[in-house]
Formats: sequence, structure tokens, C-alpha cells
Amino acid sequence: MTARRAGRHLHGGKVTYAVLILFTAGSLFPLLWTAVAASRNNTRLAQTPPPFWFGGNLLKNLGTAWSDANMGAALLNTTVVATTIAAGTVVFSTVAGFAFAKLRFRAKKLLLLLVIGTMMVPPQLSVVPLFMTVAELEWTDQLQAVILPTLVSAFGVFFMRQYLLQALPTELIEAARTDGANGWRVVWHVVFPAARPAMAVLGLLTFVQAWNDFFWPIIALTQNGNPTVQVALTGLGRGYIPDQSVIMAGALLGTLPLLVAFVLFGKQIVGGIMQGAVKG
Repeated sequence: MTARRAGRHLHGGKVTYAVLILFTAGSLFPLLWTAVAASRNNTRLAQTPPPFWFGGNLLKNLGTAWSDANMGAALLNTTVVATTIAAGTVVFSTVAGFAFAKLRFRAKKLLLLLVIGTMMVPPQLSVVPLFMTVAELEWTDQLQAVILPTLVSAFGVFFMRQYLLQALPTELIEAARTDGANGWRVVWHVVFPAARPAMAVLGLLTFVQAWNDFFWPIIALTQNGNPTVQVALTGLGRGYIPDQSVIMAGALLGTLPLLVAFVLFGKQIVGGIMQGAVKG
């Protein structure tokens, strides 16, 4: 009887489906409203009640936002920035997390506390010295000014350290060293495969954060130089009466790549999360 029950699929009731539909609709509403607003004109958006269905100006507003905000270059720059930051954060955080989780060295606890302590420092406090460093290196308005300061994060190190404490057996590391593997071979052949689910989750979170980052890019970059998407969108809000429909069209253009990436890789990402949950 127990085996039969274990093989059955659990089905939600009507209340479960109603709650899921409600939360799904609430999650999709901002995206739907952005698309609706992008298909209207500024006059219609200012009226009461606001429009709740699509108009006929979507392609026109998308074209205006694309040309006015230089969205082609912005999307390319943001893709390069977000991909590089996500890859660097995943690799460096995994290596550092492995060191804090499984290796023995002096001042290990103190260094870990310092890493965690940096998470409590507001990023606004580091803007002035960081900008002075970027200006001294003549990196102003260049993509490396945005990429290099964020190639590793304290959250990523702590996240990978906590995951590897449970997911990576110490016996597996000792067996690899017994077979003659050095430190980097252990990392490549043992640590990375064991940490793959957590690496996928961290990569997704870092990519989305880097794509949506506005605070530091608006300081280090300009709209006419090497803008990211968020910097480019600031150019659409200028003027005595900003055209809200064009702004919404630009926001829609900046959001679509994230949706495409999730549609293409969502199954692998969710599978990695579930695999990590089963291992934990």
C-alpha cells in the first residue's frame, strides 16, 4: 500500500488552482500593462480611466524608443556586461565558497566574517572612491568600469559556501587527492560538478541583477557613449512633457531579452534548483 501511494501524483484542489491563477495574474499584470501602455499614445494614457487593452501604436513607439535611446548598442552592451558579470561571479564565488567550506587555512573565520560584513555596507558609501579609481584609470564611459567592480559578490561567496558545506562530501575531495589530483583539478572535476545546481541559480540571479542595475552604470557611463539598457532609458524621459508611451516601449524592449532567456533556459534553471533541493 505504501509503494502504491508513493507512486501516485499529488493533485491540487480547486482552491490551490484559484490561488495559483491569482498570483500568476498578479505577477503578469505589470508586464501586460507595460505592453498596453506602449501601444497607446501619451494623450490616451493621461485619460481616466486608463486603457486596459492594446492600441495601434505599438510598432511606432517601439521604433521611436529604439532610435531615440540607441537601444541596439544598449542591448549589446548590457548583454556583454550581464553575461561577463554573471560568469565571473559564478566562477569566483564557487572557488571562494569551496575554500571557506572545505579548506583549512589561517584566519578562515575572520576572513569569512569580513566577507559577510561587506554585505552590510551601503553601496552608496563606495561610490566616491570607486569613481575616483575609475577616473584615475581612465575607464570612464567604458564597460570595464561596470564589469570589474562587480565580478565577485559577498552574497555569491556566502551562498556557494553554504551550499557546498552540505552538497560536497569531504571524502570525495580526499579520494580525488589520493588519485593524484591537484587543487585546480579538484575544483574542475569535483567542485564544479557538485555545485552545478547552485551555480545555475546564482548565475540567474546575478544576470538579472546586472541587467537591471542602474545606480553605478548611470554614474560610470553616459547615454551617448557606451550605455546599458537602464542608462539608455533615461534619455526617453527628457523633455517638458515626457512621452510615457515611448518610455513604456523602451522598458518593454529592455525586458524582452530577459523573458526570452528565461523561456529558453527556464527548464534547465528550474531543474538545477530542484536537483539542488533533492541533494540538500
